[in-house]
Amino acid sequence: MTRLRPATREDFAGLPLEVAPRLLGGVLQVTAAGETVAVRLTEVEAYHGRGTGEVPDPGSHARMGPTPRNATMWGAPGHLYVYLSHGIHSCVNVVCAPEGVAGGVLLRGGEVVEGVDAARRRRPAARVDRDLARGPGRLGDAVGLRHPLHDGIDAVTGAPHHGAVARLLLPVEPLADAATGPRVGVAGDAGTAAYPWRFWIAGDPTVSAFRWGRGAGPAR
Repeated sequence: MTRLRPATREDFAGLPLEVAPRLLGGVLQVTAAGETVAVRLTEVEAYHGRGTGEVPDPGSHARMGPTPRNATMWGAPGHLYVYLSHGIHSCVNVVCAPEGVAGGVLLRGGEVVEGVDAARRRRPAARVDRDLARGPGRLGDAVGLRHPLHDGIDAVTGAPHHGAVARLLLPVEPLADAATGPRVGVAGDAGTAAYPWRFWIAGDPTVSAFRWGRGAGPAR
């Protein structure tokens, strides 16, 4: 069984592309509405902001600079950037890079290892337990984090934030052989093999299905 330790602020001070694979096998534990759900992370994606790293990232929410929507991405590392996708799903990102440098790692998929009953109530459409947090919107629903209420919650200190507490635990020994490839459903060049910024545990059943984004594909 993977040994875990509490995450520190320094764990997330690197650029998202460096931090992302180190999250695999880690656990996000959230207590919301009096119920605790923990998810072992099996799939993540790195996103940089404007001026972050050597390669511009046209797929990032922060590609054009700071806005009210992406403000958390520019803040202190270790907080969670919770945004709304398609007006429905709350997706969870771990803020990475030094404060003032935008970046985040999207938590795309995982296995519910604590609070399965609570996750089932929150995800009644899931036919099997492997689907409870298989995909970023499902993961957000399963742990109970909601936009905009929980955007900015600190997953390092575990400080309460609008009735919720979040903590991240990381593997003592990071996964040595993470699979990597294009990000899921990202449009244009940002969703091609030029950006192999998705990392996952190969063969894990909770990894979400891959699909090309609009204007992306293997031929590009």
